[in-house]
Amino acid sequence: MNKFYITTAIDYVNGKPHIGHALEKIQADVLARYHRIKGDDVFFLTGTDEHGVKIFRAAERENKDVQDFVNENAEYFKQLKDVLNLSWDGFIRTTDQKNHWPGVQKLWQKLLDSGDIYKKKYNGLYCVGCESFKTEKDLIDGKCLDHQKEPETVEQENWFFKLSKYQKEIELRIRNDELRIIPESRKNEILSFIESGLEDISFSRPKKDLPWGIPVPNDAQQVMYVWCDALANYITAVGYGNETEQFKKLWPADLQVIGKDILRFHAAIWPGILLSAGLPLPKSIFVHGFISVEGQKMSKSLGNIVDPVSLAKKYGTDALRYYLLREIPSYDDGDFSLRKFEDRYSADLANGLGNLVARTVTLGEKISPVKFDFSIDIEPEVKKVCNDFYKEYESSLSEIKLHEALINVWGLISFADKYINDKKPWEVKDEEQFKKIMTNSGYLLGVILNLVEPFLPEAGEKIRKQIWFSESSINFKKGDNLFPRLS
Repeated sequence: MNKFYITTAIDYVNGKPHIGHALEKIQADVLARYHRIKGDDVFFLTGTDEHGVKIFRAAERENKDVQDFVNENAEYFKQLKDVLNLSWDGFIRTTDQKNHWPGVQKLWQKLLDSGDIYKKKYNGLYCVGCESFKTEKDLIDGKCLDHQKEPETVEQENWFFKLSKYQKEIELRIRNDELRIIPESRKNEILSFIESGLEDISFSRPKKDLPWGIPVPNDAQQVMYVWCDALANYITAVGYGNETEQFKKLWPADLQVIGKDILRFHAAIWPGILLSAGLPLPKSIFVHGFISVEGQKMSKSLGNIVDPVSLAKKYGTDALRYYLLREIPSYDDGDFSLRKFEDRYSADLANGLGNLVARTVTLGEKISPVKFDFSIDIEPEVKKVCNDFYKEYESSLSEIKLHEALINVWGLISFADKYINDKKPWEVKDEEQFKKIMTNSGYLLGVILNLVEPFLPEAGEKIRKQIWFSESSINFKKGDNLFPRLS
């Protein structure tokens, strides 16, 4: 078996998850399920980022103990597993002193042994929202572009990491696709950033300013900054701290799924850390865009944060998964509106896949089980169309164009609908002819089921109870509608 280790970014627990968090987890889940179906040995990791100034201040504002605060919010993210029907194998928390901290402190020591960590006084502009230092060129009218706030001026003595030392090597690895960045536009973006010059980065904060974090080894006055702490989760979660067999088997990651706002961290800083520690770089990084809401950026101040939990409860998990995977282009930003969501639900799910399953199974149940010989009974055109759609589907998934893969599936659904409409089995009196039509209709539905299952696992499970294949027969048994029509 080929191993396939896939990770998402870990989520910051200063609030509850929103629809943007859901998008990334669902994208990764589709790829994990797809590789399991292919027979790969899959490990799917996600988790939560629980240290930093923003967390500490958020807990203070709510008059809560900071550990209680992160425990409460981390639970909301863990609950997404059931809400979104996610199949992750591991969930890492950066406050986990048993599984995360030892690996982080070991990694710090590796970098120190490589001569890549040093201490110096520093005066810089710090954005609390981004949890990072900024230069003047990063600001627009003196404000952080993402948070529209002026950064704080910070003067302190910190530990620094020699990221500049690894600039040429990082650039080479990305340019020759040893570290593949998907899509190509993001590869070009990060190469441009690296070519402008990588500076050494602040790797710690004084404990007096940030009492909430992992202690720096042999320096009780400092705590680790986000880079060595949060980014290390991808290796600590699979046993780096203890050099387990699992770590040796799984690392490097085959695919890391992240948002476009943290590309620099994952494609510049993270590779630098790994090179310093003598560890392999991940094989690929997939970078997705953001979700706006009816054309506006999601924000608490606008009151337009979309809750994935309430959507899943009202419309069903698969309906939410379908919208995010089909409506949001995998490589670009996309938009959410309730009207578009309901339009997709009605047109593609209730009247599309759901209707096809209902009509095929209702007709097929009359003669179930249907004996068939694949080499004789499946029409050449049906075989060819299925093969053509499958090739396009595979190509789309290999390039992580999930929305295009779904377009292919729904193309096959349209073909299957047209096949039934053209053949009109309800008008056929000849039993053999009726059997042949239903054999081909059942075969089409079986192929559609295999293609749709990674995307809509709940629907896939329900379809398998209504149509299943034995050695030489197709079995039909009518069940409940997959997607009830909206009232």
